[in-house]
Amino acid sequence: MWPYHPELLSTPVPRYTSFPTAAEFDDSVDSTDLEAAIAATESDVSLYIHIPFCESICWYCGCNTSRNNRADRLASYVDAIDREIALLGRLLPATARIRRIAFGGGSPNAIAATDFVRLMLSLSHSLPLSDPVISVELDPRSMDATWASALAGVGVRQASLGVQTFHPELQKAIGRTQPTQMIESCTDLLRSAGVNSINFDLMYGLPGQTLGILEDTLDRASRLGANRIALFGYAHVPDLIPRQRRIDADALPDQKARFDMAAIGHAFLLEAGYSPVGFDHFALPGDPLACAALNGRLHRNFQGFTDDEAPVLIGLGASAISSFPHLLAQNEKNSGRYQMMLSHGRLTAARGIHRSVDDQTRGRIISELLCTGRATISPMLLRQAGPRLAQFARHGLVERQESEIVLSNGALPYARTIAALFDPYRTDWSRRFSTAV
Repeated sequence: MWPYHPELLSTPVPRYTSFPTAAEFDDSVDSTDLEAAIAATESDVSLYIHIPFCESICWYCGCNTSRNNRADRLASYVDAIDREIALLGRLLPATARIRRIAFGGGSPNAIAATDFVRLMLSLSHSLPLSDPVISVELDPRSMDATWASALAGVGVRQASLGVQTFHPELQKAIGRTQPTQMIESCTDLLRSAGVNSINFDLMYGLPGQTLGILEDTLDRASRLGANRIALFGYAHVPDLIPRQRRIDADALPDQKARFDMAAIGHAFLLEAGYSPVGFDHFALPGDPLACAALNGRLHRNFQGFTDDEAPVLIGLGASAISSFPHLLAQNEKNSGRYQMMLSHGRLTAARGIHRSVDDQTRGRIISELLCTGRATISPMLLRQAGPRLAQFARHGLVERQESEIVLSNGALPYARTIAALFDPYRTDWSRRFSTAV
């Protein structure tokens, strides 16, 4: 079991899927900045395509998504993505190479399988693809044989399923009912389609959840052969996500119970044969993600921990974020305005941040701490973090080795909090973030 120090976990902290975080974005970045950054890109590139629709909306979800209950709205959105792909193709130098394509949401299978194939054809026609690894987030509730055929046809090899929990009462409590048989059928369809790496997104800290219920979910996931498992703590922030008000806050586990769930979940998955990847991801030995963690090639981006080494990520779709060494740029969030802006022949970046040299240095430190548990840090930054870092050192969670700081084996649940010590933007610790565990 991990050592429990509640005073070190009391401060809400970001998940650090980018640095600076989206909380620091403002309107100083626009489409001109994004277009210039794309035009100067000559490296490997990853693409993220955001589909902001779902068959039904889960109460816990903080994603930018809405119901797919209007065919005309879906059609116009796919048309807009098509135009954005064409614009990107005209801007991106031919020397760039697209190595990865990830479809996320929402639920990409909220659109028709034929529209998914159409988007893949547009990508192939307009962009310099270089045998990319293609991954898709999927909702088991709307997965069928037609979609499986589409995935096989375009060569998808990685998929992520929103499972969360196998327990019917918990599913009801969070507004996501999906019988075990449905998840099993979805997994079988993916395997038959040639998808060789399947991730299950699971959650702890759900209303009414116990350690026994969590262990049962983890056991079912491992017996279904999930290649990867992401075990997230539910973030209850109803003031920011109004749909979460439908969840009974009185039934949520307290901080100690959440901590125990994270610790026991970690131990259970290691015992089941998974390799730990960062603090909340797990992968079977031999999976590319496990290999990246083992070989020190693990990275972190908006999809979480990844083996993706591309220095540039370009986001397509409403609210998608593009990441360059010097720039983070987020597309217009509102789907209607996003489509209108594209109709004028320009990309839609509406906010973001220019990353200074200091931002890039601190971002590297934060990423290294989360991905490898150690980071090389300048004497000046060590002095700045020293007084706050000392409280973690006193508990044996971190030690200094010359110019490096190294996290101990028991420091995993504190990794984000320790990383936050190098984040100069965290002056208001209470805003926009969830608990550390």
